[in-house]
Amino acid sequence: MTDRNRLIYLPLGGAGEIGMNCYVYGYGPVGKERLILVDVGVSFPDMDGQPGVDLVLPDIAWLVERRDRLEAVFITHAHEDHVGALGHLFKQLKVKVYCRRFTAIHARRKIEEAGQNAAMVHEVGAYPAVVEAGPFKVQFAPVSHSIPEASALVIDTPAGRVVHSGDFKVDHNPVVGEAFDEDLFREIGNVGVNALICDSTNVFSRHPGRSESQLPEPITDLILGAKGMVVATTFASNIARLKTLADAGKAAGRSICLMGRAMQRMVKAGVEAGVLTDFPATVSAEDATQIPREGLMLIVTGSQGERRAASAALSRGKYLGHELKEGDLFLFSSKTIPGNENAVAYIQNALAEKGVEIVDDNSGFYHVSGHANRPDLEVMHELVRPQILLPNHGEYRHLREHARVALAKGLRGIVAPNGTMVEISGNKPGIVEHIEVGKTYLDGTALIGAYDGVIRDRMKLALNGLVIVALIVDEDDEVLPDSWVQLRGLPETANNGADLAEMIEDELAESLPRLDARTVADDDKLEEAVKRVARQICGSEIGKKPEVSVLVSRLMAG
Repeated sequence: MTDRNRLIYLPLGGAGEIGMNCYVYGYGPVGKERLILVDVGVSFPDMDGQPGVDLVLPDIAWLVERRDRLEAVFITHAHEDHVGALGHLFKQLKVKVYCRRFTAIHARRKIEEAGQNAAMVHEVGAYPAVVEAGPFKVQFAPVSHSIPEASALVIDTPAGRVVHSGDFKVDHNPVVGEAFDEDLFREIGNVGVNALICDSTNVFSRHPGRSESQLPEPITDLILGAKGMVVATTFASNIARLKTLADAGKAAGRSICLMGRAMQRMVKAGVEAGVLTDFPATVSAEDATQIPREGLMLIVTGSQGERRAASAALSRGKYLGHELKEGDLFLFSSKTIPGNENAVAYIQNALAEKGVEIVDDNSGFYHVSGHANRPDLEVMHELVRPQILLPNHGEYRHLREHARVALAKGLRGIVAPNGTMVEISGNKPGIVEHIEVGKTYLDGTALIGAYDGVIRDRMKLALNGLVIVALIVDEDDEVLPDSWVQLRGLPETANNGADLAEMIEDELAESLPRLDARTVADDDKLEEAVKRVARQICGSEIGKKPEVSVLVSRLMAG
């Protein structure tokens, strides 16, 4: 360690992946920096590799070890991949949280649901309002995105200025929320910017981004031409799109019904925050059952194929009194996030089987992204004019491509995936340390580490099945002949037609009496002998080597 002050950036999530955004900034003497945290988001589990997991959260162990140096948390906007982990991790952080009003409504709810003190959430005005947190002065610069009051953060320190873009796009007429203000970001850049930490999601899209204001006409035309019931799904948080869809349904003479708690909650928060006005009147799902199908439009959750959302429920059959029929129209006004393709296809296939007409962005102009395409990213680069560009919010391929774009424009681009600490002080930028960063799983109500073995064991059970063996050892350390075997996730019948559990029981009845006294007296050795027998039988008869659980009961003398 030295007494030299430095400015550092450390991503704990969101760099090398889409989602789970979590970024640390620090300033001060090496190893003694005062810290702030930007965003505490979640990602959603891959059921193939993380079975049973509810949410994936960032691993903040490095930060918790240094919590006495943590000044505050700043949340850029209210999407789940930026604020979703706040409630789950807040008891480990317990510092003030700063965000704008719409985001604060959701942040307080999450902290309250976790049984923590929601008064720790503080509302902040837009730029040029300043929050001072230790050596940091932070301002929320409005950007356009697919949710209201999204903001880039302007972070000033004694070592210089950093701009953290958050999620953004260049949209001068976003319908709901603030337009992208190029003059504002030019002004921010005029001071001189050490580093721009910048959204990379759409770096491979080479055409300029499209505006939300371009959607009402094609969506209204689509709904006007529909004959039966219309159902539309989009991200619940995209209340600009919800308004576009609802306005289009109203223009087509249809009653509007919002289905899904998340969607209703977002609209309520938008009204409460004053960012959503003139939203069409809606009817309850119960009242909507009395409206003729051709006069009804349902706007529902589940655009990413979520199994418990309204879209999936409607694809399976009747939901809240409503059922899709042949000739109805289902609009996906959303982009499928990579990794969700199979879940969305499953719903679409189920809808197609019912004879429902499916429309998505491949069918016409019914969706615009909330993220900056490459030309928009270049606009941000030119306005801010940083010395260094650090791509974030993207998979490795996005980060590397964004860095290449920066290099082609004469900027220094540094690829810093999760766990990479970068010094961004003055003229000494570069990677200075690598931190071991994993993931945290929300499994029911428990938080477990990715390396704790819980999910690994669950995967083994899912892949290999389970054999449960119960046996009794008497007072003389002899195994009684009648062991009991039960199978889980394995075929009951062996290849030879015999009962598999009985085959294992018979083999144990022959082999256990031959064990020596030391093996029988030692639970670990006895369990290992039983496991060998069970796996050998299963391997030869069904080609599987299952997990084996052995329950040993010992009878006590006297």
